[in-house]
Amino acid sequence: MRRTIAAATARPEADSPVQPERLRTEFAFELPRGYVDESGTVHRSGVMRLATARDELIPLRDDRVRENSAYLSVVLIARVLTRLGTIEDVHPGVVEDLFASDLAFLQDFYQRINAEGHTRAAVTCPACRENFAVDLADGGRLGES
Repeated sequence: MRRTIAAATARPEADSPVQPERLRTEFAFELPRGYVDESGTVHRSGVMRLATARDELIPLRDDRVRENSAYLSVVLIARVLTRLGTIEDVHPGVVEDLFASDLAFLQDFYQRINAEGHTRAAVTCPACRENFAVDLADGGRLGES
């Protein structure tokens, strides 16, 4: 009888499929200033995907990167941005026209999601000096609730 009970209790676990944890590969963001396109439309929200090894290797063969290593981040960011506002074809020319603060934001965002594996940042409230964490990918902007 013990075998029957043991088999009965083990059976539901064997029948229930283990749900694999889904890997989050895309992260929404909000630029501090926004990309201004040719018609004057400002694009602030966007989506960045995780980088692959190929994303990091292909720009190294780019002549613009060979001539100026600082251009690497422009090509790399353009490869991993899947959307910027209504723009779905984000290319290096779009990234070149970003404000410097937005490019710096995207470089930091890239580092957080690819190297650190999260989009949380430690911050200190300027008023009360309390330390806490914020999620940079929640779609909001710092200081807003």
